[in-house]
Amino acid sequence: MLEVILPDGSKKEFDHAVTPMEVAADIGPGLAKATLAGEIDGQVVGFDTKLPEEGSVNLRLLTKKDEEALGVMRHSCAHIMARAVMRLFDGVQLAFGPTIEGGFYYDFDLEHKLSEEDFPAIEAEMKKIIKEDEPFERIERSREESLQVVKDLGQQYKIEHIETGLKDHASMSFYQQGEFIDLCRGPHIPRPKAIGAYKILSVAGAYWKGDSNNRQLQRLYATAFFNKEDLEAHLTKIEEAKRRDHRVLGKQLDLFSINPLVGQGLILWSPKGTIVRNLLTEFVGEQLKKFEYLPVVTPNIGKVDLYKISGHYPYYKDSQFAPIHQAEDEEYLLKPMNCPHHIMIYKSRPRSYRELPYRLSEFGTVYRYEQSGELNGMTRVRGFTQDDAHIFCTDEQVEDEFRKCIQMTQYVLSSLGLTDYRVRLGFRDPDSGKYVGKEAVWDAAEAALVRVCKNMGITATAEAGEAAFYGPKADFVVNDCLGREWQLGTVQLDYNLPSAERFDLEYIGKDNQPHRPVMIHRAPFGSLERFMGVLIEHFAGAFPLWLAPEQVRILTVSQKFDEYAQKVEKELLAAGFRVSGDYRPEKIGAKIRAAQLELIPYMFIIGGREMEEEAVSVRDRIDGDLGSMKIPEAIEKLKEEVANRVVRQVFKGSSGLGTSGTATISEGY
Repeated sequence: MLEVILPDGSKKEFDHAVTPMEVAADIGPGLAKATLAGEIDGQVVGFDTKLPEEGSVNLRLLTKKDEEALGVMRHSCAHIMARAVMRLFDGVQLAFGPTIEGGFYYDFDLEHKLSEEDFPAIEAEMKKIIKEDEPFERIERSREESLQVVKDLGQQYKIEHIETGLKDHASMSFYQQGEFIDLCRGPHIPRPKAIGAYKILSVAGAYWKGDSNNRQLQRLYATAFFNKEDLEAHLTKIEEAKRRDHRVLGKQLDLFSINPLVGQGLILWSPKGTIVRNLLTEFVGEQLKKFEYLPVVTPNIGKVDLYKISGHYPYYKDSQFAPIHQAEDEEYLLKPMNCPHHIMIYKSRPRSYRELPYRLSEFGTVYRYEQSGELNGMTRVRGFTQDDAHIFCTDEQVEDEFRKCIQMTQYVLSSLGLTDYRVRLGFRDPDSGKYVGKEAVWDAAEAALVRVCKNMGITATAEAGEAAFYGPKADFVVNDCLGREWQLGTVQLDYNLPSAERFDLEYIGKDNQPHRPVMIHRAPFGSLERFMGVLIEHFAGAFPLWLAPEQVRILTVSQKFDEYAQKVEKELLAAGFRVSGDYRPEKIGAKIRAAQLELIPYMFIIGGREMEEEAVSVRDRIDGDLGSMKIPEAIEKLKEEVANRVVRQVFKGSSGLGTSGTATISEGY
């Protein structure tokens, strides 16, 4: 007998195997018609998934009202798109078609080079398929039968995947819709009529299984929604994201560049970008002094043996640059992490409990060999600088130190207007072998993180499998002004690197006996490159006054006011502002437009009246003309805004125009 527990607490019993759809039909025909998928004990499954024949399960029936159903529908739409492509073009080889954030994609291998000109025809064919409303049917086959199916279909990538990627699977599933059949674990919606609106977004190149040594495929990106209104809102959001693209704005505003001769994923910070970077590091530096961190500097390389002891070399080997071989069998590695170097500073001499907590900080540059297809401007790079720190403390000090790290990260984010975030606790996946250390140590560390968050009133979600290999962590997942999530600051708890099996760290306690310290890894920004990329997009390049590379631009109505304008410029420079003057023989409207496009926070306009009154006409990038002010008054206004780190953000477009707000501190196989 099977007991099905529904979300309202009601129960249904069945003496035979049933599916979510059959449970829905048992409740009523209306619910059966609306049901698209199910959720069994928290796991999303297909409408046709067989529930256990005995025991008890919690079942939620998913309809268009449920967010989880959207992903299931999009996966079905990916199959419809693939089916449409196969109808329109000859010799199509199918790869993978998973859902992703905001939509889905499908990878194809075909002779025809897909382009935007093909999108209308593909979408029209998708419309026909949806109108035909043929059901999605799941087919289970043994390994041998599955291999024969894909061979009969002539799908070479599916053959290779069954023979290699699924070599341990005794059986597998296909989904069929009309003439289209694809190797897929699902789930799918019952019929395509639930798809309300869809749009093909772009085409790009992608390597088979993400390996640059494999054949390059063509990837179609698309999205789908249950109604046209949601699709239109999403497309508007995409257009806004394009306007805020940090790669485009970084070039337009001369903040950074990437040169192929230097290397992919290696950032060249321009003078203006470096100003912002230095301001960010100075800002964090203030907090480091407040919390009594000790600054250190470590090399950009280290012997491979160091990273073998830490575990970084075997665990991160695939994403590291190859070792550098030297004479006498010495091997060096571009530094993938700062922590082993900080550990060796701690270990450079005996330590006493009186020195703890011992807090080391460094803006340390590290290197990871990310795949070229994963690189993305500043947000995914091969060389980046972490605002890194490591705290060595006693067991009794752990929770207080962890709390202070959380508070520092909260302060840093709030000072930049990044107040919409969630805290994700990354715990160990018990079924994974990538973690080091004893189970009891992990349990104690995870419990400590939960206590800290609870005592601070932080609602944190725990996710298994998101821990660092050496310990659990708390990640700050930030929503930008478009609602996109970015994982930025992190605080990690580590009982393993100090252990006897790793670096065997000690301190002499009050009892004059050796004890093992605990490590805390902490980085409020995460990395300066990624943080900068996120800030550019969040602010659309329009940085708040305290962060702007150029804070004020002086504009003269005509050249006869240049002498007075240069005097004002010197006064602003003496007051500590980053300022320049536009003394070109251009009309004032053109000068204002240029400053606006360059996203300068304030413009001081100078004409005859301003010179006569020893004042300036102040123009705000966001609010427009603020009227005439005496120079001391204008300087005081700007000083106050900088001192309070006021964030006045533009929410519409990236041109500096619009409304503002103010803030202070599942895929297939």
